[in-house]
Amino acid sequence: MTNFLKGMAGLFAGLTLLVLVAAGGAGFVLWQAWQPAPVEDEVVVVVPRGIGVGAIGEILAAEDLVPSRWHLMVWSLLLPDDRSLKAGEYAFPPGATGGEIIGILRAGRTIQHTLTIPEGRTSFEIVELLRADDRLTGEIEAIPPEGALLPETYAFTRGDGRQSLVDRMESEMSAAVERLWTQRDESIPLETPQDAVILASIIEKETGVAGERDLVSSVFINRLRQDMPLQSDPTVIYALTEGREALGRTLFRSDWDVDHPYNTYRNDGLPPGPIANPGVESLRAAMNPAESNYLYFVADGTGGHAFAQTLAEHNRNVAAWRRVRDRSDPPDSPDLEDG
Repeated sequence: MTNFLKGMAGLFAGLTLLVLVAAGGAGFVLWQAWQPAPVEDEVVVVVPRGIGVGAIGEILAAEDLVPSRWHLMVWSLLLPDDRSLKAGEYAFPPGATGGEIIGILRAGRTIQHTLTIPEGRTSFEIVELLRADDRLTGEIEAIPPEGALLPETYAFTRGDGRQSLVDRMESEMSAAVERLWTQRDESIPLETPQDAVILASIIEKETGVAGERDLVSSVFINRLRQDMPLQSDPTVIYALTEGREALGRTLFRSDWDVDHPYNTYRNDGLPPGPIANPGVESLRAAMNPAESNYLYFVADGTGGHAFAQTLAEHNRNVAAWRRVRDRSDPPDSPDLEDG
């Protein structure tokens, strides 16, 4: 019996020693989790989808962010949290500790990229921008209808789907149009929100000067009220290109005669659809134009436009613009006309 008790005591002592050693080892590894990684610059790492903790540890160890894959595996067990390590593209700061790295991976604090969609791009052009961006993945199901996408700066993470970004653009446009339509000047001769998007797209293509959008809008609204054709050059350009490419040249007088439903020199009223994707400010201008009696406008040579109430005044503005143009254009440049 005495020998048995001595044996049990020895076994207990051995187990105790093993536990103490294991605890000490675990404590040391846990202590290591709060030591800064030996990197002096920010390190960007991509964690692919579908890989385990060990594989993530190998990626981090290769960048000297953790001592070994086993350290990350042990840390993920010892540091209490029920969140898994998430895939994505991460930027780890210089001297990040293992605990901080685990926290970043568990929280999914991935790098946020941005993509700016300029106002006035066609849907075809926007789709081409998305397809050319290698930070995005996947295919786009179809080119959205013209005017369905809201130009804006969008945040995303590497690996997000192109179609998901298109869906966000469509959702943002719908929300913006719905909100602005409720705030519109109800006296304007626009029957539907889609009419407002059509007019906004023309305004967007006619001027890049933020302060004159509402004046350009007033010209077209006044023309609609008086049953005058809009006579907008950008609609003619859209008739010639259908939004799939740049015209590559200036307009000629003969272009005004092109037989196309979007040609607002030949057809009264708004064209059948938008000619581009307008931004929020052009949408707002279309639905809340300035109060004016203007019926004409022409480039003034400074990047803006000269506005006129009468044809005689407009012709004087056109003559002034031609003098500015002729000073900068070659003598054999084509005879341009203005919208």
